[in-house]
Amino acid sequence: MADEGGDESAIDVRERGRDADGRPIRSDRRLFMQLLAFGNAHDTAPLVEALERSTLSAVLYEDINDPTGIALLTFSEEPDAFLTDLRPLLRSEPFARLAPKPDLTMLGRTYSIGYESDLDEALIDRPRRRVCDSALPWAIWYPLRRSGSFARLSAKEQEVLLLEHAGIGRAFGRADLAYDVRLACHGLDRDDNDFVIGLLGKDLHPLSAVVQRMRKTKQTSLHMDRLGPFFIGKAVWQRCR
Repeated sequence: MADEGGDESAIDVRERGRDADGRPIRSDRRLFMQLLAFGNAHDTAPLVEALERSTLSAVLYEDINDPTGIALLTFSEEPDAFLTDLRPLLRSEPFARLAPKPDLTMLGRTYSIGYESDLDEALIDRPRRRVCDSALPWAIWYPLRRSGSFARLSAKEQEVLLLEHAGIGRAFGRADLAYDVRLACHGLDRDDNDFVIGLLGKDLHPLSAVVQRMRKTKQTSLHMDRLGPFFIGKAVWQRCR
C-alpha cells in the first residue's frame, strides 16, 4: 500500500546491495525461516523418519531446557511452503501428538543492509549453509525488539551502534566460535518483535558469551525494549534441499 499522497510506482521492496564497483544491485529473493517448538517428544527417532520422508529443508533440535522438548526450523524462499508442505506434516503422526509451545514460535525473513556485493550469498546461500552445517549443531534462537529511542537516532548514530554489534559478531566468527543468522520479522511476529537472531556454533558456551558481550553494547543497554524468549538446543537432524 502506498503512503497517503505518495507515488505507488516509486515503492521498491527489493533487497539492496552494491557490486564491486559500487553500483547499486537489487534482488527480490529472500529466505523465510520459521522455528516451531514442541513438548511431549519422548523419542526423536520417529520425527526424524517423518522428516526424511518429507520434502522439507529443515533442522530438528533437541531442547536443552526440556527433556521432552524439540524445535523444528524450516526454511524456504516461498512462504506458501509453510502451508502446503509443513502444515500437513505437523497435522500427521508423529508430529500431531506433540504439544506446541507458541511462546517460542519465531518467523522471519533474511534481509540486506545495503552494502552486500553478492545478494544471493547473503540472503539465501549463507543462511542455509550455516543452519545445515553439521559442525555447528548448537543453537540459540531468540527474537528482539528495539525501543523507539533507536528509531529517533540519526542514520549516522544508528550506523555506529550497528557497527559495534557487527564487530562482536565478526570477531566470534573469525575465531570459529559463533556464527549468526539475522532475520527481520516486522509484522510476522505475534508479539510485534523486530528481528529474530540465530546463534550457531560447535559449542554452547561461546554462544552464551556472544549474548553476554552484546548486553554491554550501547544498542542493547540503551535502545533495546526486550530480548527473548530464548530457545537453546542441539541439532539432531539437518537437511538443505
